Amino acid sequence: MTKLSPRLVEEVTKVAVQAAIEYLEKQEKAKKKNKVDRRLRNIKLLLRNYRSLKKHCEGLKEDIIELDEALALDEFNTDTLAIESIKKSKKRTIAMIRFVDQMLEVYRIMCEVSGKEEDRRRYRAVYLLYISEQKIGAEKIARALSTNLRTVYKDVDNASKALAVLVFGIDSIRFAD
Repeated sequence: MTKLSPRLVEEVTKVAVQAAIEYLEKQEKAKKKNKVDRRLRNIKLLLRNYRSLKKHCEGLKEDIIELDEALALDEFNTDTLAIESIKKSKKRTIAMIRFVDQMLEVYRIMCEVSGKEEDRRRYRAVYLLYISEQKIGAEKIARALSTNLRTVYKDVDNASKALAVLVFGIDSIRFAD
């Protein structure tokens, strides 16, 4: 059996440790990037479902009042925990839509006061694609904004990044290492 010199063992150990450190750093960066990507995905998910959620909220206050009254009178004779869970979900939906509405308004104002036409166009693209009562396709938006289809999607991506900062705060920002 060959005996390895202490110097060779030390050198191999250094290389192995350095490789392990680099691997862990790479994993950490991937985890951070995934966290940021999730937030962008969540903003886009919120935007895509905005109209449905807004519509869903229209009668929720009355529903919650009715649930409270029925619970007080014990009309359900069932698991009150399930009813409370439904109420909690309805309240969270209302709160989230109110918050999203506020952040969309902040974003609209930011775009208007920026003085940049591209910022106004970005808000308009998001508004027409996701917020306005009438659903409008990206092709029609591109024509309305006198731009091409790819620009509409880029505008939505850039607007989503700005909205992620407004909705998630500092957690949405990826800092360079």
